[in-house]
Amino acid sequence: MTNYKILNQQLTALIEDEPNIIANLSNAAALLFTTLKDINWAGFYILDEETLILGPFQGNPACVRIKVGSGVCGTAIEKGTTMRVEDVNQFDGHIACDANSKSEIVIPIKGKNGFYGVLDIDAPITKRFSEEDQRGLETFVDLLEQHLKF
Repeated sequence: MTNYKILNQQLTALIEDEPNIIANLSNAAALLFTTLKDINWAGFYILDEETLILGPFQGNPACVRIKVGSGVCGTAIEKGTTMRVEDVNQFDGHIACDANSKSEIVIPIKGKNGFYGVLDIDAPITKRFSEEDQRGLETFVDLLEQHLKF
């Protein structure tokens, strides 16, 4: 079980004095990838008009472009809500960037002019992400939004 209070304190320590968004997202992805158990991908997609573009991440190479409304990431940004998918094979329209991914959580990131992008985390097991994970990761994204002012 992840201690999200400590994880979020570590994030704050990493980003509070650094203004560069790419550097901060890179460290945030690395922090998640090295801290969370049973995941195989953690990173960000940045919104560019109607397309999410691959941003800083840790894990296997990934899809570079995802249209808004497509897959779990595109659906999360279109609906403006967290998507927690217990079994990606049961998600209509799932985009399989990595065939080993079995569950996924995607959290939209708000910017000053609407949405900035999403945090995307994949796991090689089904039902990996709990309500506790969702709350902790939504707080993680809140901290990014507060410090980075997208």
